[in-house]
Amino acid sequence: MFHDDVLAALESWRGSVAPADPDASYTLDDYVRLVREGGEAALWKGLAERHVTSSLFVFCPDLSEILLDFHKKAGMWLQFGGHLERADESLPAAALREGIEESGLAGFVAFSDVPSDIDVHVLGGGFSVCREHWDIGFVAIADRDAVVQVSDESERLGWFPVDDLPDGGAGNMYPRVQAALRHAREVFAR
Repeated sequence: MFHDDVLAALESWRGSVAPADPDASYTLDDYVRLVREGGEAALWKGLAERHVTSSLFVFCPDLSEILLDFHKKAGMWLQFGGHLERADESLPAAALREGIEESGLAGFVAFSDVPSDIDVHVLGGGFSVCREHWDIGFVAIADRDAVVQVSDESERLGWFPVDDLPDGGAGNMYPRVQAALRHAREVFAR
């Protein structure tokens, strides 16, 4: 995946992807500007304080539960996700890779390559050069009884009802899960 591919994808999603938080001060246009002005440094870990990340919200087939990751470094419940890698073919592919790496799932029943939301979040200490992740969220479906495996980056994984998320989650987790759930209902309607 290269700079121009990311820029083209972001521009193609204009008008269809927004922050989960209606009061957010950023838009997809700000992402386009970050990537256009930041160049390659806006994509890869360790090159700039602000860069694009990709994440995956994994729901069970009836969309009643979400699989979350208690992240060691962040010390909170999160969706799966992280930094882009040069081998990723696209932003959606980066989200899938992160979901597989962090959950141990062998694959997904369904996946949407159109983002569910965008979210800019400031990081706490312990993240080296990273200060802000400009995240792009995607959604997937996994069998509820599929085998999951805790990764080195995680303390534990858990399925939670979408209307009863665990304490200790990121401050923006509830609106992001709700945005991902709305998106999943639209794209996976049966």
